[in-house]
Amino acid sequence: MNISKDARSIIDQSIQSVKPDEAVISALEGRVFGGKVVIIAIGKAAFNMAEAAYGILEEQVTGGVVITKYGHAKGTIGNLEIVEAGHPIVDHNSVIGTKKVLEVTEKLGEEDHVVFLVSGGGSALFELPMEGVELEEIMDITDQLLKSGADIVEINTVRKHLSKVKGGKFAEHCSNTNILSIVLSDVIGDRLDAIASGPAYKDSSTSAESLEIIKRYQIMVEPHIIDVLKIETPKDIRNCETVIAGSVTALCRAAEEAASKKGYTPYLLSSTIDCEAREVGRFFSAMAREIRNGSSSFKAPCAIIAGGETIVKVKGNGLGGRNQELALSCAQGIEGLKDTLFFSVGSDGTDGPTDAAGGMVDGETTGKIRDSGIPLEIFLDNNDSYHALERAGGLIKTGPTGTNVNDLMVLIVK
Repeated sequence: MNISKDARSIIDQSIQSVKPDEAVISALEGRVFGGKVVIIAIGKAAFNMAEAAYGILEEQVTGGVVITKYGHAKGTIGNLEIVEAGHPIVDHNSVIGTKKVLEVTEKLGEEDHVVFLVSGGGSALFELPMEGVELEEIMDITDQLLKSGADIVEINTVRKHLSKVKGGKFAEHCSNTNILSIVLSDVIGDRLDAIASGPAYKDSSTSAESLEIIKRYQIMVEPHIIDVLKIETPKDIRNCETVIAGSVTALCRAAEEAASKKGYTPYLLSSTIDCEAREVGRFFSAMAREIRNGSSSFKAPCAIIAGGETIVKVKGNGLGGRNQELALSCAQGIEGLKDTLFFSVGSDGTDGPTDAAGGMVDGETTGKIRDSGIPLEIFLDNNDSYHALERAGGLIKTGPTGTNVNDLMVLIVK
């Protein structure tokens, strides 16, 4: 089997291992719920999580709502209402779906239960603006933060304070009933108040932090937005039990196992990568060169593995995502190296506003892009990693995977 097939096998096996179905079933088995049971699922993995929960609780479920990204729903689930909405930028369907959630949970009592299934992407998909804030303003602020290079925790800190449901406010809305929150973590360190902006968890972020982020990244906002950001979020939530169903650590461990089965010695560098995408790409290419020239303590055949979520500072007007830009950056440094391959892939199957999950590059990638008529550097300067990788046949396309636990980065030296 060649190196690219090895890489694809590692991708497929790793993502398959962190599908949320079994984790949801495990979290629900043996539990007895009294009263009404309502299923609420938000995020890019919401459909799969809701389907698994409904399969366990079907006879008890009185209703519920599933809010997921466009193209991620796969049909119907019993008596649950399915809403598809915008990601990574919130849209009007997000608000429509959120209002349905608030309606179905509004009159629940002390004997009732909300099974709240949370996955990454919930910050955009589960949204209702605070009084005086327009949806378009949240969309614009989110877009500015994304393009400025703010990380996901910083973005969510701001969004919590502009929302009626984030930062523990959904749990506050359900204060008369019990919530079991089953969470698929896409946040480094599994911070429960950061995953999907923590709608059912006490918020550790402060108004002062949200205002500082706006100032640091020079985000343009109207004065009334500043007034809303000064309103503090809930700090004491007592009606919610939380179970973590999966994380990037499990994704990396699965990649180690898959690489080992293919004959590579796996090395896990970190599952908490959170710096700039291009820097990570250059770092991996430097490791590749050292392994190839024999100056590294890593010896071929090996697979160098990392997980996390990088950021991109958008300066151009091209098309791409953080995984594609990371891979394209690595391609520069491994040009000419034989039997050397690097990939970076989003476990949810999407990377930025594209139909690709990430990018895969080898020693020939840079030459292929150059031969197409435009140097790789031009694509990088324009943040146009999608079209560069497309020319080199380096796009990874998986379609929606039904899970979401950050990104996987692997350097393979055969």
